[in-house]
This record gives sequence, structure tokens and C-alpha cells, in this order.
Amino acid sequence: MTTKPFTMQFEPISYHDLEEIRILQPHDWADIVPDIEFYIHSSFCHPIKAVIDHRIVGTGTLIIFENSCWIAHIIVGDRHRNKGIGSAIVNELLMTIRDKPIASCSLIATELGKPVYIKAGYRTVASYSFMEREKPWMPDLISENIIPFEEKYRAMVYELDRQISGEKRDGLLNDFLPNTILYVENNTLLGYYVPDLKEGFIFADTTKAGLALMQLKYAVIDKAVLPTENTAGVEFLRKNGFVERRTMTRMILGDDLPWQPQKVFSRIGGNMG
Repeated sequence: MTTKPFTMQFEPISYHDLEEIRILQPHDWADIVPDIEFYIHSSFCHPIKAVIDHRIVGTGTLIIFENSCWIAHIIVGDRHRNKGIGSAIVNELLMTIRDKPIASCSLIATELGKPVYIKAGYRTVASYSFMEREKPWMPDLISENIIPFEEKYRAMVYELDRQISGEKRDGLLNDFLPNTILYVENNTLLGYYVPDLKEGFIFADTTKAGLALMQLKYAVIDKAVLPTENTAGVEFLRKNGFVERRTMTRMILGDDLPWQPQKVFSRIGGNMG
């Protein structure tokens, strides 16, 4: 039996596409529509749709920072899998940055998507531990070094983020800083927690600051995702009733990023690490 050939076009995603894209929702993913909306209105994001016979069969997004990028939300509808559409979407996105000064392109891969990314030249650089609360725990008192965001720390947040992520993401962080929570000692920023950005990520320059911010977050949050390499964070969660459910792979194409996974105490999400 031969497969009927098809012609596929790639087009930018608009708000008018959201209801049709909702049909592509993977059953084990969080609601994809808020993320797609975020991509549409963010100037540094480039979401595309794959269209066959006037129907959306897949999506993908390129998130571009200064000299690095992420590929996210590579989704192919169930009826159209195993036709090379996922690879075609990835290649289309990579073509977008071919002539740009982008040194590396990262992603977090599902098991279903990993062969597609390996075919495109990606290599594994790390893993993330997905943990979930199994037993209740009594949180300690909140550290007196934890304070609400103050404008005078804005530049420090940007600098610490660059040091830990290995990327320049000021444009991403800008809108979320007013509700960010800081860990400060002697007027020096040592960590921060951004509760409104996806899963609520925590970066910290010291273990003490990172665990204090985790103490705040996980007093009310029952699920956690952080780099497996952050052994202090993983052990903190285990001691406080969390168990590891699964892991996922972080992959990269191009130059390695000088990121510091041991200082990532909670990730942003599957789209940006």
C-alpha cells in the first residue's frame, strides 16, 4: 500500500488558529493554548503551523534570545504522525536562524520526539527530574532574607540570570519582575523566584538561597521539575515527601551553553528549560 503524497505549507500562527490548535493537545501535556498565546504576542517568539489541505496538522515555535534559542511545542496530530512532519517542522524552524548569529539551539525532548531531534543533529546535555509530593510535610519559617521585588535589584536579576542560564533573557524576564520574589543578603541578590512565568522558576547563586526559595514555593506546590544535576534541590524534595516520577532529556544543537544546572532549583517549563 502506498502513502498518498501531500503538500505541506508553513505559516505563522495567529489568534484565529487557537481553537483548531487545541485539537492537537497531547493528552499528557498541560494546556497548550496559553503557551501558544504567549508566543503570538511575544516579539522574540516565532510560532508556526504546518498546514495540509487547509487543516493544521502540527505546530512548532522558535524562541530567540540574543545569541541562543529554544525550539518548543513541536506537536503533530495523532492522525499525521510517522509521516516526517515533526522533522519538517524542526527543519523549518532551524532554517529561520540559519543566517542569524545564533550559536546554540536548545530543547527538552519527550521520548516520542527524541528521534526527531537526534536526526536533526541534537545531542543530550542533561536531564530533568519530575517529582511529586507523596507525603505531607511541615514547612519551616520563611527566611527573613526573602523579600518582594525592588527596582534597585533589576540589573542584578538580569546578571544572575545570564550567569546561570548562559543566555541573555532580559526581554523574557521584564514583564514578570514586578511579582518576582528575591533572596537578598547584605544588599546582594543571591536568588530569585518568578512565580508567574510558567511553572515558576527558581535560580540561586547559593544552595542556602535556593533551598529557602524552594521552601517558600513548595509549601503550597505539589509538583516539581529541576535538573537532576542539582543534587541539593533533589535531595531537599526527597526529604520533604517528594518522589521522582520520571525524567526528561535536555538537548542542544551547536555550541554548549555555559549554564549552571546545579543553580536551577526549579525550571521554567518544557519550552525554555
